[in-house]
Amino acid sequence: MAVRQKINVFLLLMAIGLLAGCAGTSSDGGSYSWGWYIFNPLEAKGVSNLQFLAGGIWATILVSLCAIGLSVILGAVVAMAGLSGNKHLKLVSRGYVELFRSVPLLVLLLWVFYGLPVSDSAFEAEVFRAGIQSVPKGQIEAAKSLGLTWAQQMRFVVFPQAIKIILPALGNQFVYVIKMSSLVSVIGLQEFTRRANELNVNEYRPLEIYTLLVVEYLVLILVVSYLVRRMERRLTTTN
Repeated sequence: MAVRQKINVFLLLMAIGLLAGCAGTSSDGGSYSWGWYIFNPLEAKGVSNLQFLAGGIWATILVSLCAIGLSVILGAVVAMAGLSGNKHLKLVSRGYVELFRSVPLLVLLLWVFYGLPVSDSAFEAEVFRAGIQSVPKGQIEAAKSLGLTWAQQMRFVVFPQAIKIILPALGNQFVYVIKMSSLVSVIGLQEFTRRANELNVNEYRPLEIYTLLVVEYLVLILVVSYLVRRMERRLTTTN
């Protein structure tokens, strides 16, 4: 098990322990009685609650994939503008990055309703810029000497080398997007957090419901981290 996975599992166990400790007594001095029966797979109600809560995974994944996909495209465009020789494009690129890095994500979300891709693209632009600038200048000069156009230099020389540097950062950013996707619950999208809130209104067992919510997010993030590491290893072995 990777170090990051061990840390995530440790944090999960610690969080559950803290929740259990906080739930040991209620506000009136009495002891808290856990109600895991609401997720009892042997009862129809428990199965229904589990299915309802787990059903939010599709909205969570869809929002995250759309956000990371659009942000990567926008980020690449903004990064290219910032690295171009045109001072006006550089100014627009820098202004875009600073604007969307400075405004809180929730404010953007409420402003444009689905602001996650727009905001995240500013961070992706910095990831692309750093990755592209890490390619040795000698490689670019060699590509120019072969008569390659700027687009060909990017496609055949720069990006194949930069992607190995960019991918880990993109993986970390994808994990960040998954966690931040919980913010779309405020606009009613039926993802993990929204469903947990609705289930809590019906059952009023917040500790049990939100503990399971923590587990759902952790499992999803561990799966994503594993897939990203596999892609990193494949790129390392094929290049």
